[in-house]
Amino acid sequence: MNDAVPAPTPAPRRPRVRAPELIGKGGWLNTGGKDLKLADFRGRVLILDFWTFCCINCLHVLDELRDLEEKHRDTLVIVGVHSPKFVHEAEHQAVVDAVERYEVHHPVLDDPELATWKQYAVRAWPTLVVIDPEGYVVAQHAGEGHANAIRTLVEELEAEHEAKGTLRRGDGPYVAPEPVATDLRFPGKAVILPDGHFLVSDTTRHQLVELAEDGETVVRRIGEGVFREPQGLALLPGGKVVVADTVNHALRTYDPETGAIELVAGTGKQWWQGSATSGPALGVDLSSPWDVAWWQGKVWIAMAGVHQLWTYDPGTGTVEVAAGTTNEGLVDGPAAEAWFAQPSGLAATEDRLWIADSETSALRWIGTDGVVRTAVGTGLFDFGHRDGAADQALLQHPLGVTALPDGSVAVSDTYNHALRRYDPATGEVTTLATDLREPSDAVLVGGDIVVVESARHRLTRLRLPEEAVQVESAAYRTQREATGIAPGRLRLDVVFQAPTGQKLDERYGPSTRLLVSSTPPELLLGGEGTGTDLFRELDLNPDVTEGVLHVSAMAASCDDDPANEYPACHVHQQDWGVPVKVTADGVARLPLILAGMDG
Repeated sequence: MNDAVPAPTPAPRRPRVRAPELIGKGGWLNTGGKDLKLADFRGRVLILDFWTFCCINCLHVLDELRDLEEKHRDTLVIVGVHSPKFVHEAEHQAVVDAVERYEVHHPVLDDPELATWKQYAVRAWPTLVVIDPEGYVVAQHAGEGHANAIRTLVEELEAEHEAKGTLRRGDGPYVAPEPVATDLRFPGKAVILPDGHFLVSDTTRHQLVELAEDGETVVRRIGEGVFREPQGLALLPGGKVVVADTVNHALRTYDPETGAIELVAGTGKQWWQGSATSGPALGVDLSSPWDVAWWQGKVWIAMAGVHQLWTYDPGTGTVEVAAGTTNEGLVDGPAAEAWFAQPSGLAATEDRLWIADSETSALRWIGTDGVVRTAVGTGLFDFGHRDGAADQALLQHPLGVTALPDGSVAVSDTYNHALRRYDPATGEVTTLATDLREPSDAVLVGGDIVVVESARHRLTRLRLPEEAVQVESAAYRTQREATGIAPGRLRLDVVFQAPTGQKLDERYGPSTRLLVSSTPPELLLGGEGTGTDLFRELDLNPDVTEGVLHVSAMAASCDDDPANEYPACHVHQQDWGVPVKVTADGVARLPLILAGMDG
């Protein structure tokens, strides 16, 4: 009989890089006023979540991490590193608001100057960096769909460092802020009911609130325990209200007469590449529906999570994609070929559906001819507050649009804290009101316009002004340092390493996809388009010295267990917009990490 104890399985060898210090001019939130250093996390597994609150993919990742955060609360600390894209997101109070709005229950470092972002060589929102209990970076993941891989890695690190004696268990540094009493908390959208009352989506409290005609008196609260961060509302011809139940990835109807709430679309699961794009409404996944509008006999859905417009037909009980390719950007044309970037507001007129396309800071519309056009806005990286001719005017992350009686539209220009107006007849953009606080929607009441001031937690009634407000123009470009690339040919590598216990899923063909394009398109002479390899040789135009490379990557991996007939599979995906500048001493290889470590 052999009584020898078998040797323990050696810990997996993985590359380790010493983690840089955490620095941010805005300081720390959710710590009870304490400033933290990297050393404060020694002995714990640390996940840095690089996010910005405009980014729908970042909000998805916050939700993906909640279960992991709860299950490993005594060994794991998640730290949000807020890295702004828009000027407004660099305001400290805006970050404070966002942390409450999206129920972030871990410490957050406010890094308005992207200091820590640069130290960790981050290139995309969202990015997750895993640091072991000894302070070494062991993995990086960009985009969504990595929760299972990170869970496996966290469990490996726990076991490894428990055995080494370098794991420290206990309470984390999170300190919850004091709750604030208000009737509404970060309301999203509003609609007027037939009796003149307001119905408001009270987003952070996960319910609807009916207010009296004064817009202040609470009549009733609706749907507690049913909704999760509801947003858009639209009145249907029969008197019911359709609700975009955003974080539940669903549509529900609410009947003001009976109080009944009914699920009408969505499975509760988030849509991923490869999922159905049409069919019975209760059998098709949706992705963060943000607004809804009744137009052309259907409910149109601003599907922010996948950069598309969908429709729901109550008559047939079906949903389908109506416009957009899932690629993020600003491309006009036939609906099936158009690109959007987080469409977040809708308003219908007889012949147009107006769209607030938030990430491109654009006002767009689709006509009855099925063609998408842009009225204001140029793309993902240019924004500001500038009035005048529409082709020169600038918005900053608008979330709402409202049709006005004279054929013009009011735009809730959220990050400019303003209400703007676009007149198709003159092609001019003006400012109707300023000094609002993150307006996210507006509704007409007689000669007044009632604005949802989301970050002031209220409805604000304004007279529709006869004259525009004069404002000082401001133009901005997203402040991300351009990557220097050498002229000629550039090797693009998307780094993806299947998580422990998984392999690429090749059962039904290629498990990876890579899409490359550029702004301006002339930047690339070759290498653009779609393919199945996660690498590409890009030929650069010698006459174009700077621009943006748009890269979209997807990889599917499944559990690697031959005995399991139905292995669990996971989709990992991310879009990058990489500013580049051609210089003689630039790099000839551009690595983008989807999951793992580069070399």
